[in-house]
Order: sequence, then structure tokens, then C-alpha cells
Amino acid sequence: MERRLFGTDGVRGRVGEYPMFPDMALRLGMAAGVQFRKGAGRHRVVIGKDTRISGYIYESALTAGLCAAGMDVFQVGPLPTPAIAFLTRNMRADCGIVISASHNPYHDNGIKFFDSEGFKLPDSVEDAISAMVLDSEYAWPYPAPDKVGRASKIQDAPGRYIVGIKSSIPRHINFAGMRVVIDCANGANYKVAPMALEELGAEVIKIGTAPDGLNINRDCGSLHPEVAAAKVRETRADMGLALDGDADRLIVVDETGRILDGDQIMAICAYDAMQRGALPGNKLVATVMSNMALEVFMRDVGGTLIRTAVGDRYVVEAMREHGALLGGEQSGHLIFMEHNTTGDGLLAGLQLLRIVQETGKPLSQLADKLQIYPQVLINVPVRQKIPFTECPAIANDVALAEKTLGGKGRVLLRYSGTEPLARVMVEGENSDMVQSLAEGLAETLRQAL
Repeated sequence: MERRLFGTDGVRGRVGEYPMFPDMALRLGMAAGVQFRKGAGRHRVVIGKDTRISGYIYESALTAGLCAAGMDVFQVGPLPTPAIAFLTRNMRADCGIVISASHNPYHDNGIKFFDSEGFKLPDSVEDAISAMVLDSEYAWPYPAPDKVGRASKIQDAPGRYIVGIKSSIPRHINFAGMRVVIDCANGANYKVAPMALEELGAEVIKIGTAPDGLNINRDCGSLHPEVAAAKVRETRADMGLALDGDADRLIVVDETGRILDGDQIMAICAYDAMQRGALPGNKLVATVMSNMALEVFMRDVGGTLIRTAVGDRYVVEAMREHGALLGGEQSGHLIFMEHNTTGDGLLAGLQLLRIVQETGKPLSQLADKLQIYPQVLINVPVRQKIPFTECPAIANDVALAEKTLGGKGRVLLRYSGTEPLARVMVEGENSDMVQSLAEGLAETLRQAL
């Protein structure tokens, strides 16, 4: 397979393997410095990371490259991805960088960028950075010795983000009397999320808040929401919030212990915004992976669902294009554009708590508005990534599956942007049929790819 530098969400891979070499991070820092050091005066970049032990390697390498390119670096330590997007704007930086592999295990890491407005980079800018990094003969335009960058640590960054995220909740609302389980996945939000919830009055029960550099996402967080669900039932909490390692996604547990995905969260939040007249054009943006039930729900309540390719940055691009303020992914990336420019798990959790508080209804009742169609997703390891339509066996089996569904379901095949996997998704009205069709297609892919 072709070796690429940027995937669907920055540069990512196993530590010590391509492309996650320290010297690659150094060159990425230098290239980002060249890309964003425009005009006269000093230029600044904010760097945050999650709790992986390897974060120190890439933080140091990036800082060296950026300073060598003439950028002043502000290190904020372990903070969630959405906090870096917020701080990049708040500190009027030229760009922001997050060192994280999101929901992946500790042995992976990654590097992703935000522009000065807190948005992820378009392909054209990533391509420009890649060209510099991968050109072994690139002549770096080093600044004069007195123009190299300085590096410093920002101690009040968590407080800035907490103030910013609390501003999304009206001052007359607090969460006193509400018991909330928060699972931080031993990741970047292990300090900030509990503090924000407590400052808003909630009784907080913490899970996954003891990172050791190796336990990020291990048997906890949004990949294992059953842990939060068990704690909700044990403590009779009003809600459970399960974040991933960099806290840009959220899976929710209602007061009965039922696990809710991003589609159900979007339905609740979209309906609330429509009731308040706060959803421009009654538009919601989601990806092709979102359940058909979400599309039907939005139509039934007088709204519109706009679909995009998989990836939260594509959701954000469509939101900006259509003037939408709410969007997200089934996997739990939720974007509230009025308050932040990227997926923010804690922000989404606060909005759900607000809705429960304002309506006086338990989360289970609110979630019942969306009746999910049976959906099966199977990940298939692949040796090569070729267009599915170029493989006759796959194309034929997809056509047969769609005919079997009879227009009352969907088949979607796609490759992972970060792993050697193909994803098979089938949904429809009959769960047994959906399971059988998905397993059959998965076996076809195993043999063909």
C-alpha cells in the first residue's frame, strides 16, 4: 500500500514506526513553521497532548522544529483536542497542534493541526506540509539567529478552557442534585472534565482518571462504555459520560444503564435546538455512517439531515458550507459550532445535562425519540486497499445484498483512514437479515482483499 503522511485525522501510527519517527516530527514542526510563519512579527503555536508516554518525544521534536523555523511555542501539557482548538483562537495563535492517537492504544500516537481559527487543515495545506517533510533535499528557509522561536509552558490553560466551556451553559442553570459518572479513559481530560462538572454543581463519580502513560483507552472510555454503564447502575446516577483518549468524542449512558451513540445524542440535541429556534435552517450534518433512523427522524420533525464522508473534519466543512450549527458522527464526535470548532465530548455532555435539567425528563425518555434501525458494522483486516467496484466478487455481493434489503436498508463499504481495515456496514429493518448480510460481505472482503 502507498505510504502516506497524513491520514483522515492528521499523522498517525505506531510509535517508532513510519511515520511516527522523532525525526519526522522534527521535520513536521519545521514544515508547519514555514507554512504558518507568514508576515512580519512574532508567530506562535499552541501544542497540547494526551497522556501517552510517547507524547514527550513528539512534543520535544515538534518544539525544536517549530522554534528552528521561527515560531514561538506554547506548551499546555495534557489537554483534550477541543481545548487546543479553543486555546488556538483564545491565544490568537497562528496554529495549534495536538499530539494524540485519539481512541487508539498507548503504543500508537499521532500529530494533528488546527489553523488560527481552530479548524482542522484542508487537504491542500496538509499536502503543502507533506511536500516539505518528504522532500529530503528541501532547503529550509531558516530565520536569522535572533529570529528563532522561544518555548514556554502555559500554566493556566486548563482554567481558560474550563471558563470557555462553562460559558456554553446559561448562568441560571446549574447541575446541583444531578449525579454524573464521567469516564475519562485515562486520557487528556482526566483533570478538566471532573473539575468542570463539579464547578457546575454536579456530583461527580470518576472513572479513568489515573493515567500512567500506558493505560489510555485500556478497558475504559468510549471504547468500553459498558464500564460507565455498570457504574451508572451501581450508583443510580442520572447519566454516564464516556470520553475517548483525546476527549473529542462521547458515548453516553442513560439513567437505566442503556448505552447511547452519537446518532441518539444528535437527535436529542437537534430537537432541543429546533424547539428553541437555535438550529439555522433546521439542518443537522452527519456522515454516511449515521443510522437511517436519524434521517427519518429529522424529516419527521421538520428538519434536514445533510450527509458527508466519514471524518469529523468533513462534517465541519459541510457545516461551514451550509451554515449549520450542529453536526457529528455516530462514533461520538459532536460539533456545536456556536461554542467550538471541533468535536468536543465534554461540551456535548454538558449540553445533554442542560437539556435534562431544563425539560425535567430523564435521558432515557429523551432518547426514545429515535428508534434505531438494526445496524451491523464489521472490521475486516486487508492486505491492500483497492476500489471495491474494481473487485467483481465484492460488487456482485453488494448488489445482491441491496436487492435483498429491498430499498429498506443500506450497505456501505469503506476503508479506514488510519488502519489496514475495511469496514462493512449493513442496516435494515430485520436484525437477523442485517447480521447475515454483513457477515457474508465481510467474508467476501477477507478473500478478495
